[in-house]
Amino acid sequence: MDATLGLPVLTILIAVALLFDFLNGLHDAANSIATIVSTRVLRPQYAVFWAAFFNFVAFAVFGLHVANTIGTGIIDPAVVDATVIFAALVGAIVWNVITWALGIPSSSSHALIGGLVGAGMAKAGISAAVWSGLTKTLLAIVLSPLVGFLLALVLVAIVSWLSVRSTPFAVDRAFRILQFASASLYSLGHGGNDAQKTMGIIGVLLYSQGHLGDKFEIPFWVVLACQSAMALGTLMGGWRIVRTMGLRITKLTPMQGFCAETGGAVTLFLATYLGVPVSTTHTITGAIVGVGAARRLSAVRWNVASSIVYAWVITIPASAAVAAATYWAVQVLK
Repeated sequence: MDATLGLPVLTILIAVALLFDFLNGLHDAANSIATIVSTRVLRPQYAVFWAAFFNFVAFAVFGLHVANTIGTGIIDPAVVDATVIFAALVGAIVWNVITWALGIPSSSSHALIGGLVGAGMAKAGISAAVWSGLTKTLLAIVLSPLVGFLLALVLVAIVSWLSVRSTPFAVDRAFRILQFASASLYSLGHGGNDAQKTMGIIGVLLYSQGHLGDKFEIPFWVVLACQSAMALGTLMGGWRIVRTMGLRITKLTPMQGFCAETGGAVTLFLATYLGVPVSTTHTITGAIVGVGAARRLSAVRWNVASSIVYAWVITIPASAAVAAATYWAVQVLK
């Protein structure tokens, strides 16, 4: 590990990490607000404030299990240096910007993981990977949207059965109110899982430079900085992706929006508790497809859903390739 990194360079790297966190909030704002906007329960300008608030306060609810996984469970902390962190962040940021510009709801989380793996392996080869943590994360790529899908599907069935004697107007009015709670829970889960990934990056950078002593931990100022950057990014919105998530996959009612958000929130809460860095994008997409499929399979625009899946598949290798190329470029320029 390189313990001689100067304070200005360290500060710049932390700023780049917070920039990624900001872009994560911007890119993934759709995850928190797409359903509540598409059902017209909240106007977009109010919805982003709502989501940003719960993104920020998430640190008071969850532990830092995900941050510890990112910091020590993806690549060996012993191979981490300033160049590895810089290359990993560049890989993640470049992929985020590309997919944001194209309106593709890819995973910021997996872009960061891909960046870490690409940069780490560019430096130390395949031995850089911590396979136990990486395997758990890769498994979550499949499980998180599947769990979100199944939970949303079951919730639609339960809610439909409970509402069978109610008028459509009464159901719509009730779930417009309940969607405030479900959107809050999902935003809380989003802030709890996603912001911790940048905390892990900054934590392992500080640890690699000897600023945390012999024990890996996340300083409280890092927690506050990352939650603030995430909330600020959410405030800026991500309207291209909101349109894809909220309108193009399937048409949502307030009841369906509630079921999608609740199913997604439960999935995120469980993953965050277990310390698994899942994709909030994958989770809410799976839940939205679930509520659409509960109505009828043709209600889901499968061509849109399949194009999103393709983006998921290439996110980790694409960001890993950019990170590896960045690492080698910096080594050449040194």
